[in-house]
Amino acid sequence: MEFLIKAGQLILSLSILVTLHELGHFVPARLFGTRVERFFLFFDWRFALWKRKIGDTVFGIGWIPLGGYVKISGMIDESMDRDQMAQPPQPWEFRSKPAWQRLIIMVGGVTVNLLLGMLIYIAVLFTWGRDYLPLENATYGLHPSNVLKEQGLADGDRIVAVEGHAVRSIEELGKAILIEGARHLTIDRQGRTMDVTLGDDVADRILERNEKTLFTPCVPFYVDTLLPEGTAMASGLRKGDRLIAVNGQPTPWFAQFREAVGALQGRQVTLGVLRGTDTLQLPVQVNDQGLIGVGNRGPEAYFTFAKERYDLLSSIPAGIAYGMETLGGYVASLKLLFSASGVKQMGGFGSIGSLFSPSWDWQVFWNMTAFLSIVLAFMNILPIPALDGGHVVFLLYEMVFRRAPDQRVLEVAQTVGMVLLLGLILFANGNDVVKWVTGHL
Repeated sequence: MEFLIKAGQLILSLSILVTLHELGHFVPARLFGTRVERFFLFFDWRFALWKRKIGDTVFGIGWIPLGGYVKISGMIDESMDRDQMAQPPQPWEFRSKPAWQRLIIMVGGVTVNLLLGMLIYIAVLFTWGRDYLPLENATYGLHPSNVLKEQGLADGDRIVAVEGHAVRSIEELGKAILIEGARHLTIDRQGRTMDVTLGDDVADRILERNEKTLFTPCVPFYVDTLLPEGTAMASGLRKGDRLIAVNGQPTPWFAQFREAVGALQGRQVTLGVLRGTDTLQLPVQVNDQGLIGVGNRGPEAYFTFAKERYDLLSSIPAGIAYGMETLGGYVASLKLLFSASGVKQMGGFGSIGSLFSPSWDWQVFWNMTAFLSIVLAFMNILPIPALDGGHVVFLLYEMVFRRAPDQRVLEVAQTVGMVLLLGLILFANGNDVVKWVTGHL
């Protein structure tokens, strides 16, 4: 069921983004009197799920959910319609229009996606605002990833400062280290202030280990729920008990307890339990998934979250700023791909789908859709043949040098670009298959 929910969110999100992106091409094309022969959501190789001709345009829905397209008359695109291009130019064709009009048609999709991302962020901030845990409110310190522990950090450390970076939250802390190159941290460890310097290769190590979360806040583990189907129900545990050890190994924090129990799948363990002033030793069976069926108190019981709320007027600049920050962060993160570890982290539709919530959460859905819209805008404007940015490069060449590139050059560039894109799609989705097989997706 979780897979179906994530897949449904991904398909809906992509449907919105692709349809509006193609409308960004379709509307200016029609405004300039250019004929659009086909407008499809998803690809219709061999057949379409639905199609209908309205005016000069066939609208339809394909069966391959990998994107969509508009076929504009007189334009060299993925259809590679050489027969049409061999005929004399017609007034309604793309190639007959002034270069500035063709440029507007080509950047229309990217423009729509960029504006859409910011518009969604504006709506999200207006509707839900933004909640985050300030670093200073992480009362019990942080639980770092294994790579960061190897770099000198420890459970319970509180981050006092990050040299050269103003960091407010745990999310910003991880971004500063992984993307922005922060390497010098000042920490508070049990009341003692000290400096920790991370290695220059820490980002590569994080990618190599596939660590998706660098920090989580440390919290104690007070039993709040006992699941009826869980093995802990018969162990004697009670609501309000604090779990402090597993087989004699101290686990003062929830993350430590979860790791210790998760490594003992199918075994019986002895839990150290603090009940009032008494310390108890209770046996419990760990199931095959490394769980015992116990739930902790919610984060609100341990932390005070910062809650930013926006009215309609203030949400507009905040949403635009959030969109630009997202774009900048994504562009900066691309440098991580230029390493062996980074290339392995490239993912396709499986990786994208895994970012959605396992339950249908509209706030998460719209945040993800806004992020994907901005990513789609950036990726499409790259100067790669077969992408919008590739067409833009040739149009700028024509506007500067007052002559159009040779049609054969355009056809070869389109073919090369399509081969590159197809190879990249296959590689990224192949990575997803490997991750799924190894359990890292």
